Amino acid sequence: MAKAKVKTRYVCQHCGYVASSWLGKCPECGTWDSLVEEVETKTREKGFVSFIEGSRPRTIRSVSAKPVERLTTGIGEFDRVLGGGIVPGSLVLLSGDPGIGKSTILLDTAMRFSQQGVKILYVSGEESEEQTAMRARRLGHCADSLLIMTASEIGGILVQADREKPSLLVIDSIQTMYCSDIETAAGSVGQVRECAARLLKYAKTTGTAVLVIGHVTKDGTIAGPRVLEHMVDTVLQFEGDKSYTFRVLRALKNRFGSTDECGIFSMEQGGLREVPNPAGLFLEEREEAVSGAVIGGCLEGNRPLMVEFQALAARTPYGMPRRTATGYDYNRVNMLIAILERRLGLDFGTYDAYVNVVGGMRVAEPAADLPVLAALVSSYRNRAVPAGTLTFGEVGLTGEVRRVPAMERRVLDAAKLGFRRFVVPRGRLALPVDFAGTVVPVRTVEEALKAIFLDS
Repeated sequence: MAKAKVKTRYVCQHCGYVASSWLGKCPECGTWDSLVEEVETKTREKGFVSFIEGSRPRTIRSVSAKPVERLTTGIGEFDRVLGGGIVPGSLVLLSGDPGIGKSTILLDTAMRFSQQGVKILYVSGEESEEQTAMRARRLGHCADSLLIMTASEIGGILVQADREKPSLLVIDSIQTMYCSDIETAAGSVGQVRECAARLLKYAKTTGTAVLVIGHVTKDGTIAGPRVLEHMVDTVLQFEGDKSYTFRVLRALKNRFGSTDECGIFSMEQGGLREVPNPAGLFLEEREEAVSGAVIGGCLEGNRPLMVEFQALAARTPYGMPRRTATGYDYNRVNMLIAILERRLGLDFGTYDAYVNVVGGMRVAEPAADLPVLAALVSSYRNRAVPAGTLTFGEVGLTGEVRRVPAMERRVLDAAKLGFRRFVVPRGRLALPVDFAGTVVPVRTVEEALKAIFLDS
């Protein structure tokens, strides 16, 4: 065996770009002061060929076709997003903002598995064993099959995991783990990549499912190298405003299921509580209609949600009007205002415009265009939308209202909540014969606003 060769390189902690010398600005992502020196040790081996019998190429027919039995967590919303449960031997990454509830939901999952007699190893690099146990007691009862451990060195963790042979390994978090073979600090690009690679190898060779918590940067992306998201089987993101109790769990990547599903949770004193029927969760109870508030039918994954959109148009005291959007795309607000000015002749040039999605929700689908536009007009004209009215639809630059997916499900779910008038894009709707509501199909923004405000 030849002598180890030591090589110094500089790695960008934002995108993983590697340079031979230090640079003030990363040429790949443009981030300043992000290149950190790393010492890479390589060992050359001559005349040695590693041969593993199981690594030979095989035909698909020769591989066992028996169905994989997923591990159901017992949390319906979590299982929905995963595609029915955790696949044995998979590597799952859960990311989210600090304090959003990542550790809570995984500890709750581990406790539920322990109550079923499934052996779990929960490793925390951020909390002591006493602190983890204190959180577990707050969440409820757990059995002795749940093992907790405080450690950060990935080699020692995998030795203990190989000794205990759990069915599920939880790592909290990947940014606190380090590999002693790499001479860099925990959380660096090299450490995150190497630790994730070793966890992936452990999961695939032993069949143990591994759940990993990942931190996010200030712009909402997962901290560490981009290759981390490519290595794992599933990427989950926990979203929500810490000022509100509601949380949304989404799948950004899922090799074993759909990425269209989402899970809705509520943060309570005893931990996270799943919300199985969230259709009317974000509606505000009002005795009378007010101007600037419109209810829209939106989709979160495959589930209809009735969301209240609020808008405020006020004369600006400054020369340049302000545009503010919370929970909705700022650029689409500017687009809708431009459509109103061009197609309807409304003068928003002297008005500040504020748009808000009630309940801390973030809505990104185009079906929210029509309710946001209606809320802006309602506030501008100081006219309230009649109670019991629901609308949705994508608005084009030429002023047309376009169809959106799952129109029937949006209408039927809203009807169960008491809505009786629906202003929707023109198109065929397969509604039941006994449907009691009034559906008004529209083709343009002008037709939609006349139907929403009951103008003749």
